[in-house]
Amino acid sequence: MLAPTTAAVRRAGARLLKRFSTESRTSDLAGLVAAIQANDAAVADLLRPELEAIRPEARWLDDEHGSGPLDSGEWWLVDPVGGNMNAVQGMTDWNIGVSLVRDGRPVLAVVYFPLFDEMFTAVEGEGAFLNGVRLRVSDKTSLDGALAGTGQAQPGQGPEMADRVGASYSAMAKHALYVRISVPVTHQLAQVAAGRMDVHWQHDNVRAHASGVLLVQEAGGVVTDLDGKPWELTSREYLAAAPGVHAAALAVL
Repeated sequence: MLAPTTAAVRRAGARLLKRFSTESRTSDLAGLVAAIQANDAAVADLLRPELEAIRPEARWLDDEHGSGPLDSGEWWLVDPVGGNMNAVQGMTDWNIGVSLVRDGRPVLAVVYFPLFDEMFTAVEGEGAFLNGVRLRVSDKTSLDGALAGTGQAQPGQGPEMADRVGASYSAMAKHALYVRISVPVTHQLAQVAAGRMDVHWQHDNVRAHASGVLLVQEAGGVVTDLDGKPWELTSREYLAAAPGVHAAALAVL
């Protein structure tokens, strides 16, 4: 399934590139929301029939902010434009993310950065790749040389979540070399898989992150919840890191 899935995602990326401009700006929240919805629709309208043709028995879900369990069987989980807010504001950090989840476990992932033509792929048990080259997480063994990051899974999460993210940033910034807070989350997870970043943690796990989580796992990274238990689709929060720094990052968080 991987080849036709990546081909479909690449076509969706080409469609979105025609809509994207670094000069793009929105004047208010209503305009921002409308532009986000239009981008999502442009990608979903192309991807849905193509993915359904590849795996007709798999159900479709493109709620990028959705969380919680899924019914058994196969699901296409699609984040039409990860970092869509960046895209409509003319910034370059955005992607298209697709995963196939089987009985609550991601088994295939495609995350595409169209502006840079970077295609991240993973199949359960077969490794993770960037444009066909096998990926491996970093070999860092100490947080003092680590690039770490976190971000918002969705806007408007309220003061409690803001306080948790702020406190975790403060804690990690005292130990890691550099800490970033940015979106989209799948961008950071792909960078951890590629060894460009070393640590990513998330206080709000949503199902659309499954593609990035599989990339990290198949690149040799460790993904757990913040109690150190193995990541699950229904985990409330998680830490994805290179093996050499996972335990230290977990202790900090």
